[in-house]
Amino acid sequence: MPETKCKKDEDFNEWYNEIVELADLCDKRYPIKGMNVWRPYGWKLMNHVDKLIHEEMRKTNHQEVNFPLLIPESSFKKEEEHIEGFGSEVFWITHAGLNQLEERWLLRPTSETAMYPMFSLWIRSHADLPLKIYQIVNTFRYETKQTRAFIRVREIHFFEAHTCHVNFESAEDQIREDKEIAKRLFEKMCLPFIFCKRPEWDKFAGAYYTISIDVLMPSNRTLQLGSIHQYRDNFSKPYEISYETDEGTHAYCHQTTYGMSERILGALVGIHGDNKGLVMPPEVAPRQVVIIPIIFKGKERIVMDACKDIYDNLIKIGIRVHIDDRDITPGNKYYDWELKGVPLRIEIGPRDVENQQMVLVRRDTGEKKSVPIQKADEIVQQIFGLINQNLYLKAKEFLDKNIHRVHSVEEARNLEGIIEIPWCGNEKCALEIENVLEGNTLGEPIDDSDRPDNCYCSLCGQSAEKWMRYARTY
Repeated sequence: MPETKCKKDEDFNEWYNEIVELADLCDKRYPIKGMNVWRPYGWKLMNHVDKLIHEEMRKTNHQEVNFPLLIPESSFKKEEEHIEGFGSEVFWITHAGLNQLEERWLLRPTSETAMYPMFSLWIRSHADLPLKIYQIVNTFRYETKQTRAFIRVREIHFFEAHTCHVNFESAEDQIREDKEIAKRLFEKMCLPFIFCKRPEWDKFAGAYYTISIDVLMPSNRTLQLGSIHQYRDNFSKPYEISYETDEGTHAYCHQTTYGMSERILGALVGIHGDNKGLVMPPEVAPRQVVIIPIIFKGKERIVMDACKDIYDNLIKIGIRVHIDDRDITPGNKYYDWELKGVPLRIEIGPRDVENQQMVLVRRDTGEKKSVPIQKADEIVQQIFGLINQNLYLKAKEFLDKNIHRVHSVEEARNLEGIIEIPWCGNEKCALEIENVLEGNTLGEPIDDSDRPDNCYCSLCGQSAEKWMRYARTY
């Protein structure tokens, strides 16, 4: 089968750009750089990811909302730290037609400053809490670095959940729930990841602390797919989001947010794909099974009837299946569907029909085997499970192999991937380590109770307080 011009293990970035275009995920030729057009296949893939998110939100009692795109400057100004974090990235609207606006508007970079004035109207007593809402919308940020489809864009397909709670402990419970949501969600997409508590100088503007969700791409650079923020009452005070307690007094809400973006697609493409194209996990694949009729003259009807029977049986159990009856060679069909990452291919010719057999071909391994047609539904679901397991374990092995725990900068100099190194807690040392390693500070591992006992900061020699992760990032 033909392969991509660029090889994944030779030039990952060029391979990635080529795959995104060849697989018809998006079109980057829109006249505003970083604002790409979703092609039908890419949009279906994004919709299946969104469907998994909707399911998790329903399970955890989040209610879906949809807030306006525009935010008045007066709302944005209420949280000064937010402006400091996003002020250089926002798109401003100054005119409506020929008329200059009395107050500037901006396109939402994220929705705190749009939602929170409304929260102050919705929440009156402790009976209104917890408030748990979410939306999936487009956000806009003026990305100045080199844009890359799904990874660095200016119009972002974005999920954001916002919650309000009676106190810090209740908000902490929400953070724990968010982490469990992430684990379930990314396991379904076969994407192993790490949680990192971001350093103070790199947390979300206005947050008490920020937890990032990072994957390791085949280029050995990390990609942040999402983040979880504990706000305490940092936003509720300027926006006056308070509730009446049982005692009749008023208290400010404690808040959290949880956000993820279309970078998930970037991770799916980059981590699972190969030199033939995409390799999609069954949960999110726009088409999970493609049936290829192998036609011989005079045998067209019996082959197509068998394909239709299998199609009907798979549709009944919710499988996204397609019969490719185009008048082109089977080889060209194989190439097209391998490029698009369809998890499973079924091939059927006249001899298969006579033997009541069909040939199954896995996209992830290329393994082929003949199985009974009457067991199509059962066997297809079994193979989906095997594909999920294989994709996850392969990605997890790569992640684990490229996390390096060392005790000095010298040990880390020639390593690629994620570096864990003892750190004294001083920002100046962390930033200097960034310079030496030519990477970025990811943050400290949050699920690791192993403290760097009897270790010293690899830069200043002071006693180390914690492990700190570094990596080159997108």
